[in-house]
Amino acid sequence: MSLDRHLVLFTRYPSFGTGKRRLAAGVGGATALRFQRVSLSHTLRRLGHDRRWRTWLAVTPDRSGPWPGQSDVVPQGKGDLGQRLARVSSRLPRGPMLIIGSDVPGITKELVAEAFHLLGRHDAVVGPSADGGYWAVGLRRRPRLINPFRAVRWSSPNALEDTLANLRGHSVGRLSSLDDIDDADAMGRYPNWAILHASRLRAGR
Repeated sequence: MSLDRHLVLFTRYPSFGTGKRRLAAGVGGATALRFQRVSLSHTLRRLGHDRRWRTWLAVTPDRSGPWPGQSDVVPQGKGDLGQRLARVSSRLPRGPMLIIGSDVPGITKELVAEAFHLLGRHDAVVGPSADGGYWAVGLRRRPRLINPFRAVRWSSPNALEDTLANLRGHSVGRLSSLDDIDDADAMGRYPNWAILHASRLRAGR
């Protein structure tokens, strides 16, 4: 039986004063909110209509919206980030799954396709980021579901290290390192982030 590929965008509903708090602390609430809206919209438009995978929005708060596009929506539920990641991983239909954020200007369809290719021969895949975290994590989810999200020190330089420790004994593929924009320093490395998003969208990448 053929198994679907599942691309999951983990996201918070864009609203002033919620989400992207580290970014807002450095650039102001209005800029952080604009980044949330532009980044989510462009990421979804760029990746969400590719027939090679089924696109989901894993959202918080659970009852929020409206959400852009025609993607399926699944609630993240309660708990810390690790509990929410594990919950969504266990509730999606069968097939390999890749989870990404909507705050990665450099993401492309080619990178998503590469991740799913790696999941054809690995139990998991990670895309590192410069801050010690990761912009993508994927699971093959067969013959059984692995939970690499326990006891991870989220929003710290140890997040990737902790996740890889949970995956010890399993085969892990690596993607290229990309920046996710979580704070003012990261945004400073992409002063033209809105143009970058739009140019990749126009190019169909």
